[in-house]
Amino acid sequence: MRQQPSIAIIGAGPAGLTAANVFHRHGWQCEVFESDASAASRDQGGSLDLHPEDGQLALKKAGLFAQFMAVARHEDQGLRIIDGASGAVMREFAPAEGEGDRPEIDRDVLRQLLLEPLGGNVVHWAAQIRALTVLPDGRVTLQLESGSVGPFDLVIGADGAWSKVRTVLTDIFPAYTGVTFVELWFDDVDQARPAAAELVGHGTMFALRDQAGIIGQRNGKGRLRVYAAFRTRAEDGDRPDKTLTNLGKDELLARFSGWAPSLTSLLRDADHIAAIRPIVTLPAQCRWQHQSGLTLVGDAAHVMPPLGTGVNLAMLDAAELAENLIHAADWRLAVQASERAMLDRSGAIASQCIASFDAMFGPDAHQSGVGHFDAHHAPLPP
Repeated sequence: MRQQPSIAIIGAGPAGLTAANVFHRHGWQCEVFESDASAASRDQGGSLDLHPEDGQLALKKAGLFAQFMAVARHEDQGLRIIDGASGAVMREFAPAEGEGDRPEIDRDVLRQLLLEPLGGNVVHWAAQIRALTVLPDGRVTLQLESGSVGPFDLVIGADGAWSKVRTVLTDIFPAYTGVTFVELWFDDVDQARPAAAELVGHGTMFALRDQAGIIGQRNGKGRLRVYAAFRTRAEDGDRPDKTLTNLGKDELLARFSGWAPSLTSLLRDADHIAAIRPIVTLPAQCRWQHQSGLTLVGDAAHVMPPLGTGVNLAMLDAAELAENLIHAADWRLAVQASERAMLDRSGAIASQCIASFDAMFGPDAHQSGVGHFDAHHAPLPP
């Protein structure tokens, strides 16, 4: 009989819960530690389009693809690119009914889908990790606010950009890109704000101009998220989420002077400002010296700009790692091999994403942004 290591997963996001489901499907035990107080204690962020080659593949490995297809929003796969100055539609694409292969799903819906098979005892909520201690035999204990747990043979860090697990492996931290997204919400958009709903359409809308962008994203339950993206000023510092806490709509609109009124109306008429999100990345070729008993997946390993690839890669990282452990004669060697494969894959993709993101918010943002989104939402009409 193959040895089954004791496994702790840090983080109950898409990556951590994907790994837990693959383990669960094969009868392996694991424990998940999540700092959120509950599954619904905070907003999980915008809608996700899961791709056949990674996010959907991960759900197949977890035995949850049919459940995903049943709840995904197949009708919201459209893409619209709008000129920032005139408000004119430059490019538009929507797959014919039944032909789109990247359906959308809200993050809270995905989380519930991934939690359902696990039952109530696998995820430990309100479990804030304070520190990790690597014992002489390579096992790892977790220091929580409530005390110590473990030791575990393997700790999988799926705890995002500011991963506590990563700090044990490397002193590399994410760096601020200089671009911040201010997130605004419309609720009941089709009834209360039909003009905004019509402008964004069924899917995602992008407008890029003067090193800034206005992005609209259709979500489920009648919600529309709008992101006002801009390069920050020197006085905003490296943590605009701390320095811009009192940012109001008038100040936000001033940063978009000269934009088409139809686009600035998305900022002016939104119900409220929901969040300020500085965009950070790890170096594209971020690597660390492998250490027995610890590994990383998803943003903990390769956080990159939000261009639609991060969650998809994170879920595939997690599913492949879990499968490799389950089928390996030596699970420790499987962890090393999985790490190498993950970092080889993510390094190439991160380089492309970082370059595209820089171009989107560079001096020629208008044209380069269109080129990027053509590439990542193909096939667009020529």
